[in-house]
Amino acid sequence: MKIVVSHLKPLTTKRRILPALLSAATLVSGQAYAQQAADSDQIQTIVVTATKRAEPLQSVPIAISVISGDLLEQANLNTLSAITSQLPTLNFRTNASNKDTSLFIRGVGTISTSPGVEPTVSTVVDGVVYARPGQATLDLMEVERIEVLRGPQGTLFGKNASAGVINIVSKPIGAATEGFIDVSYLQGNERRVRTGVSGELTSTVRASVAAMVGKYDGNIKNITTGDTVGGYDRKGVRGKLELTPNKDIKATLIADYSKADDTGSRGPFVRGNASIIASLSPIVVGFENRTVASDVKERVADKNSGFSGQVDWSIGGATLTSITAWRSWENVQFQDIDSTGPVYTAIARLGDVGQLKSDQVSQELRIASPTGTFFEYVAGFFYMRTETNEVYRRDRTECATNAAALPSGLIPCATQAINNGVATYGTLGKSTSLFGESKFNFSPVMRGILGLRYTSDDLSYYHSRVSTSAVDLGGIRASRPYTTGSTSQNGVSGRIGPQFDLSKNATVYATYSRGYKGPAYNAFFNMRTLDDIALAPEKSKGVEAGLKTTLMDNRLRLNVAAFRTLYSGYQANFFDNLGGVQVTRFINAGDVSTKGFEADFEAKVTKKFTLSGAIADTIARVDKFNCPAGQVCATNLDGTVLPSAPQWKAFVRGNYRMDVANGLKLDLGTDYSWQSDVQYDLSRSTNTIQPAYGIVNMTVALSDPTAGWRVTLLGKNIWDKEYAAYLHNGATTQRAVPRDFERYFGINARFDF
Repeated sequence: MKIVVSHLKPLTTKRRILPALLSAATLVSGQAYAQQAADSDQIQTIVVTATKRAEPLQSVPIAISVISGDLLEQANLNTLSAITSQLPTLNFRTNASNKDTSLFIRGVGTISTSPGVEPTVSTVVDGVVYARPGQATLDLMEVERIEVLRGPQGTLFGKNASAGVINIVSKPIGAATEGFIDVSYLQGNERRVRTGVSGELTSTVRASVAAMVGKYDGNIKNITTGDTVGGYDRKGVRGKLELTPNKDIKATLIADYSKADDTGSRGPFVRGNASIIASLSPIVVGFENRTVASDVKERVADKNSGFSGQVDWSIGGATLTSITAWRSWENVQFQDIDSTGPVYTAIARLGDVGQLKSDQVSQELRIASPTGTFFEYVAGFFYMRTETNEVYRRDRTECATNAAALPSGLIPCATQAINNGVATYGTLGKSTSLFGESKFNFSPVMRGILGLRYTSDDLSYYHSRVSTSAVDLGGIRASRPYTTGSTSQNGVSGRIGPQFDLSKNATVYATYSRGYKGPAYNAFFNMRTLDDIALAPEKSKGVEAGLKTTLMDNRLRLNVAAFRTLYSGYQANFFDNLGGVQVTRFINAGDVSTKGFEADFEAKVTKKFTLSGAIADTIARVDKFNCPAGQVCATNLDGTVLPSAPQWKAFVRGNYRMDVANGLKLDLGTDYSWQSDVQYDLSRSTNTIQPAYGIVNMTVALSDPTAGWRVTLLGKNIWDKEYAAYLHNGATTQRAVPRDFERYFGINARFDF
């Protein structure tokens, strides 16, 4: 039975953060995950694949955070959004649909619902790049580790990695036949079951299969329908086959399928005009509001599937790797845009149905040289084709004639007028690149890194909209004829820098990187003529310096990094107010920058007590805002904070293991995450600021390593600290309610056989 005693993550500071917990953590450290030997008094070596080959974490000249799959399971962290509290440099922007979510590293990410826009943070699962961030937001299955590569990674991972990479690696298959069943139940009627079996079929074939089901009622009450929303119903299966016909060749085949039906919600109102407030009665609008009054059953149906084949062939000390992959993604969302019930003169009803179908194929072919020579390299070719088609319908119901006013002042309809618009649109993207990165071993203690990547992009779109109204209405534009467009761009990214070993347990490095993110089209329901113009590529250049150390006879791992990255042509969603009407633009917003300091550590304080943590000070700003040519912008954003980018985030985790009777083990764990205030709106609205907050979680686990079972009691948000995972601003303000917005408890039981 594997027991993870520690994992590395966020640590400390800013005036008052983590005073007591941090006293033990002032060493501030590097980054890690730590899959400890059960009773070892030393930390273990962590191996990562951040350079497209397996290397010890401490020798890789990149700032990397790593979290183990075992810890994810024990702490009930089942999605990428759930792990962001434990990774100070990683943030997640939620929304009513997973299709519209975004990941941020060091304060930089892409916010857009358009299929013609690629993410700034790349998600890679077992070597396969996911084209859209929404594909990777469902449940994580059979994870060995998650590597978060911070800062531009365009050399080896491609153009959609200009802010960083989430590299997810699945568990390997052992020779012994083994299986597990894992069951959880938590307050709120959340229940989950995972099971799997793996092992050797023949001397040359190993296989594994795992499945999961999970359900959660939700934490938001809809007083109109009587339903509880904000929950999920998910199922998934994943199979893996490893073939080793001889000692030089290994082939890995992976297939997965997942299905989700989430009861999403745009969230409770925390602010509204007089009409909204009156229509929602008896709901009291405010930050304490946990109810909605929607007359639409909001939900998101999602199907995600894929197949990949990887072949690794050792030739004369070098390794040739081929990864061929196909993925399919289907997403249907039902949204209540007005988030209210009856139609009144001042409140029109807007209901949306969006259908997405996306397919991608990719091929990567690379070669990795033998190690231990003066000149080491990884070089390769990458191709991806992504086709996305969407059909989006919006219905608008408003008063045609008015009835008598109610005592509340609202004026209901005597008769109603109904209009709708249906848009059909999509994009086709093709990306081809050549890449290579070299390491020059000038001496046993000094190395130089040089990498380049050349990328060629072809992107096209089509769009048409049929509306029942001949003029633009609130939320629905008039009909638009079938329109197409295309663009082609080329870009170069790369990395260069020295690395020097101060001793056998300490290394320093400094790198200069250039990044490239391809062109974009703002293809969406209300697409206009000005959106037919392609956005220029987003380019970046950054510097990073880091120190990685292993101290105190391998009982402390301490890593630090400082960075500064400049982005030009930053692609961003911009909400502006013109004449009292909010307009949304996806634009090349101008120049932005992110700079700061990061540190994380892992310490084996005693054989039984492990302490780990991390801290990030990130200053992400708009340096120069560019209003699009020929348009009028009411807001000047120069000097403002980038959205979803708190300046300070910190995390600390402690675990104490003790022996109890009859060979049983008792693990006592606690963690504390803290972040400073965060602005969720690029336009700097005062209504979209989440104040600073801290969350405490606790676990108590009793296990029998010999018999192979473990029972864990979990406590989430012990201090019962309420916060918003996102604040959506317009004429009103609504908040996303996270799973741990209030204190709750649960139990997890696992049996390995």
